[in-house]
Amino acid sequence: MNAQLLIDNAKQGALGGKTVQRIDPVTSKVVSTAAACSVEDAKRLANSSARAFRGWSRTGPTERRRLLLAAADALEAKMADICQVMAEEIGASQLWSQFNVAASANLIREAAALTTQIKGETIPTDKPGTLSMTLRQPVGSVLSIVPWNGPVILGARAIAYPLACGNTVIFKGSENSPRTHALLIDAFIEAGLPEGVLNFLITAPEDAAAVTEVLVAHDTVRRVNFTGSTHVGRMIAETCASHLKRCLLELGGKAPFVVLDDADIEGAVNAAVFGSFLYQGQICMSTERFVVDETVADAFVTRFAERIGQLEVGNPMSSPSCIVGPMISQGSAQRINQLLDDAIGKGAKIVAGGLAESALMGPTLVDHVRRDMAIYDEETFGPVTTVIRVKGAEQALETANDTAYGLSASIFSANVTRALELANRLDAGCVHINGATVQNEPQAPYGGMKKSGYGRFDGSAVIDEFTEVKWVTVEQSDQPYPF
Repeated sequence: MNAQLLIDNAKQGALGGKTVQRIDPVTSKVVSTAAACSVEDAKRLANSSARAFRGWSRTGPTERRRLLLAAADALEAKMADICQVMAEEIGASQLWSQFNVAASANLIREAAALTTQIKGETIPTDKPGTLSMTLRQPVGSVLSIVPWNGPVILGARAIAYPLACGNTVIFKGSENSPRTHALLIDAFIEAGLPEGVLNFLITAPEDAAAVTEVLVAHDTVRRVNFTGSTHVGRMIAETCASHLKRCLLELGGKAPFVVLDDADIEGAVNAAVFGSFLYQGQICMSTERFVVDETVADAFVTRFAERIGQLEVGNPMSSPSCIVGPMISQGSAQRINQLLDDAIGKGAKIVAGGLAESALMGPTLVDHVRRDMAIYDEETFGPVTTVIRVKGAEQALETANDTAYGLSASIFSANVTRALELANRLDAGCVHINGATVQNEPQAPYGGMKKSGYGRFDGSAVIDEFTEVKWVTVEQSDQPYPF
């Protein structure tokens, strides 16, 4: 099945007919073929978006809200199709696919509610007879670049929030999930969006940089949002800086999960299993570092390992209810094995799971990890998590902060006052006390610190990301001037 470019609400192939294929990492079969956008196609997309902005930016909030609500309904109606395609393209379990669709529909409805909350303010002024105020206005076209791992939820937020603020969107999906992203686009178009308000493209990996450069450079594109790796995010930021374009970056993570000496061990293990192995740990906020007080470490690790051994591993195409499916590529297995070999060679112990034999890897727990091991702070992005043993709350906080990343974190403790004090000093954009690191609600701001990026999706924070502030005064024409 093919995914095509969308320009002015018309599906079409790329100029020159180039395509890109998604290959199943387990069977080596082609599961998707997508039109591969060229530089010339990118220019057509940007010009379409510029034309559409003239009308969409003047569309009232009630109409924008109506269309977004219709898109949420249309997306929910595609639940079965999206679950099937996500299983085929990215090895997603039914649980992960259903969450993507349900959470995205809620997010789009939250975006719809924001259309009437975009407002300026009056400003006190010392000039007699003057009205001083600010206005919030759409910025232009927004280039949204989205990965494969949460294709619907990450795509929905990159589309719905800019649209709610009156911008047009150029949506660059992933070559690993082109049909999933095409289904998401279909929901918005079926809702009745005017031509050019939402355009869609996929690129071949070798063309991605050139196409992105053309889009960022285009006069109509005034904002860029990117979700993906820190390595690519840095390149996006450099490109945006060279063209003086503001960007929002949600990048990698190495989420710490602190287990203090008074933690509810069973509750911590429940959150640990969910946060570590939902969608094979291929989520930016997956728990990759358990920072555990030495007084409870043996009990926590023993129970955690027991629970890991009970998780169903399989192919979602034949076992939709499995928890751990295949990773996105065989390359993931090779990279993770290198990290495990390094850790084992330096004294770490695998207490559940083991080395990957293929992209279908069992859930794995590595204990006694230390700072001199690569896995200590390198993102695994797979069904592998680690335990670092510490002594006391202060060392736990120091270790939790000892990472280049700062996206999501958890603290488990019966003493909420102590946990809150530690949360205040934890370098992460999201901290959950007695809850998993994997959490998201559309009304709450979401984003990271340090090498996890900057800017915030969700909640009212998106209004600042996707609008411009303009100062306006109304003055007396006959006012005096000093010369």
